[in-house]
Amino acid sequence: MDEQSQDAFFNGRITIFQPASGYRFSIDAVILSNAAARCKAFRVLDIGTGCGIVPIVMAHRNPEISVIHGIEIQEELAEFARKNVTVNHMEPRIRIHTKDIQQVITREVGGPADLIACNPPHYETRAGRINPASQKALARHEIALPLEALVSAASRLLVSGGRFLAIYPASRLIDICWNMRKAGIEPKWIRFIHSAPDLAASRVLVKGVKDGGAGAAVASPLYIADGDGRHTPEMKAMFDP
Repeated sequence: MDEQSQDAFFNGRITIFQPASGYRFSIDAVILSNAAARCKAFRVLDIGTGCGIVPIVMAHRNPEISVIHGIEIQEELAEFARKNVTVNHMEPRIRIHTKDIQQVITREVGGPADLIACNPPHYETRAGRINPASQKALARHEIALPLEALVSAASRLLVSGGRFLAIYPASRLIDICWNMRKAGIEPKWIRFIHSAPDLAASRVLVKGVKDGGAGAAVASPLYIADGDGRHTPEMKAMFDP
């Protein structure tokens, strides 16, 4: 492993190691993991698990989840995830796989999942400058995992009635919803995320149900900070134990 940093969450109850200069998780992962932890599920997949922050927070938040499989294509990030699982004593409940999600078959993860959580690459390869550091590039751009392929793999690995939950750029809401519906995952719940009340939404949480009927609910917006730049009470609660 390259140089690493160590961060503590939930008043020191969780310790997370991650690359000091490579791909590092953002507040998106915190928001996603807290939303996913509220879902009733027993078998969970986290696609693109990175250093394992999402399954670790989910396991901490929701003791009813029996097993979470973290799928990570990059070996170095998967090593960080395995280390974090061990450090936080979550080996029985979290299993990390170094694999392309397109190659994963259901028996490798104990059967179809009840819930799939994902913070996928946000940018098409033709959009913006691609970071020359491959670790960041693979995590941020659809180099190894185009959106259509990701959603198709998620649908294949979900049980009928299972849920797919993703955090994505608000500007690409139509892209992800269209691909979900095409893959048989009906968008059912949408929540826009704003950095502050006076700013347009930068992210969106989208939840869909495999083989679900038409009709989606739009939740009240999530504001990360208030007008004074401080975390809102809802955001503060995401960092509370």
